[in-house]
Amino acid sequence: MSEQQAAGKQAAKAEYAHRSKIGGQALIEGVMMKGAFRGAMACRLPNGEIDLETWEIPAKWKNDPKTGKPRLVLPWYTRVPLVRGCVNFVKSMIDGYRCMMKSAEKQFDEEIDAFCEWKKKNKKFEKLSEEEQAELFRQWYPRYFEKAEKEKAKEDKKYVPAAPPDAETVERRWAYLKKASEHYDYEEPSKFEQWLDDKLGDAVFNIIMVIAMVLGLVLAIGLFMYLPKLIVHWIPPLGKNRIVKSVAEGVVKIVLFVLYMSLTGLSKSVRRTYEYHGAEHKTIACFEAALPLTVENVRKQIRFHPRCGTSFIFLVLLIGIFFGCFNPYVIVWKRVLFGFALLPLVMGVSYELIRIAGRYTNVCTRILSAPGLWIQRITTKEPHDDQIECAIAAMKPCIPENLEDDIW
Repeated sequence: MSEQQAAGKQAAKAEYAHRSKIGGQALIEGVMMKGAFRGAMACRLPNGEIDLETWEIPAKWKNDPKTGKPRLVLPWYTRVPLVRGCVNFVKSMIDGYRCMMKSAEKQFDEEIDAFCEWKKKNKKFEKLSEEEQAELFRQWYPRYFEKAEKEKAKEDKKYVPAAPPDAETVERRWAYLKKASEHYDYEEPSKFEQWLDDKLGDAVFNIIMVIAMVLGLVLAIGLFMYLPKLIVHWIPPLGKNRIVKSVAEGVVKIVLFVLYMSLTGLSKSVRRTYEYHGAEHKTIACFEAALPLTVENVRKQIRFHPRCGTSFIFLVLLIGIFFGCFNPYVIVWKRVLFGFALLPLVMGVSYELIRIAGRYTNVCTRILSAPGLWIQRITTKEPHDDQIECAIAAMKPCIPENLEDDIW
């Protein structure tokens, strides 16, 4: 059975089972899920364990005058077509960025970092027997612990340094760090990174993440809004007709988008994120097919989903071609500004179409979903079992007790 046939079979299966509101996002070594009343993120820590964090989503209830039963009251902006698309997109961006930052922080462990650095300095360490390694560790760890406690006390005057570790604690830390370092991607910091850490301390991570976000936005605007219009502007024959010009700009945007996603996927870390993306989709598909959330059941599901954020972005690019035909300007920067002004409307229409594609399965919705499902072949990869475990851990807290509150 081909992937396309399997996707159709899964879509049909989900139709008579359950259409869920739960959506998610791949993180750094983890998955975030968000349901009607609760959100959760599960990350694989450097030691191989799963760290689960949940939070409540505020909800208002009102008694239904007809049935007398409590009914969920949604904010007005989630009920207004077109408006809800823009609002949900902005909220998803904020929640996604917050969780992405947290997932990145969870991958850094000062103690494991120090252990890896110590091992690297001891060039003969790997050649020693396990008992000889353990003996070296027994000599090093108390010194490291004392130094770390002094640094904490220096940073926080109220901090009381802990007592030196006893022999039993040292043995436990040896077993833990030996296992954790196998999963840890250690990279020796540069002199500049060390200087930043000394001067800014813990704040350096937040600063770097903010800078990365700003640079990402600048790159997105330049690559997907300014550059396509500039390229088409350089080709005079395409600029004679407004509709031809808009279509040409849209095609260039789509080509750049596909190339960008494909090239970033060559990176080992981004590919792992794409694998977690696949685990997220498979887990939601398993739940919508009314199957128990087990690794075996999730593994069998298709990794493409019509409500994916990638499908939404791709649909925005396609719908943008139509609305771009109404752009009356010729100068590049004016066309970019007009495109910005139309963006909320484009996102609103795209969101409504995604809602329809996620709710119904027929010929029209299959055609509508086809481009997004195709692009998901790039942005999702088949996950490993440990990644599926993370997605399941994030999914379970988001499932409401009453499934009627989770109908899409």
